[in-house]
Amino acid sequence: MRAGSLAFTTGTCSDSVVHSCNLCGKGFRLQRMLSRHLKCHNQVKRHLCAFCGKGFNDTFDLKRHVRTHTGIRPYKCNVCNKAFTQRCSLESHLKKIHGVQQQYAYKQRRDKLYVCEDCGYTGPTQEELYLHVNSAHPGSSFLKKTSKKLAALLQGKLTSVHQEHTSLSEEEERK
Repeated sequence: MRAGSLAFTTGTCSDSVVHSCNLCGKGFRLQRMLSRHLKCHNQVKRHLCAFCGKGFNDTFDLKRHVRTHTGIRPYKCNVCNKAFTQRCSLESHLKKIHGVQQQYAYKQRRDKLYVCEDCGYTGPTQEELYLHVNSAHPGSSFLKKTSKKLAALLQGKLTSVHQEHTSLSEEEERK
């Protein structure tokens, strides 16, 4: 199907293939975006908000929604320090308020933030986030959801860090 006059939910497209939703007619340039969109038509919402009970079909949408309850705003404007729950909201703010247009090369990925949904801590890696949550929020459901492989790898690092710290403390006591 050709794009023609279809409206896209993101960006513009003039001559590429369009993937259309058979239920509402929305057009998507990428098949994966259509697949994600189709979940919104499901009647059963598998992911429920623990605060208000609202249901979502996607864990991403649930996480974004939960931030409206927790007040966690990990995306901060480096010009005026206003904070946002989503990166796209920060980028929109930068463009509209400060005239700053983000420049990304074709298919360039933006740096990912790893956010603690309990306190708002942000780290540069999943490992950093895991270590933070393990020490600051040992009962967090995040620890239970972390893959066993990652947890085992990081638990080994935690053990070695703890052993190093214990050895240093014992060494200082002997002095």
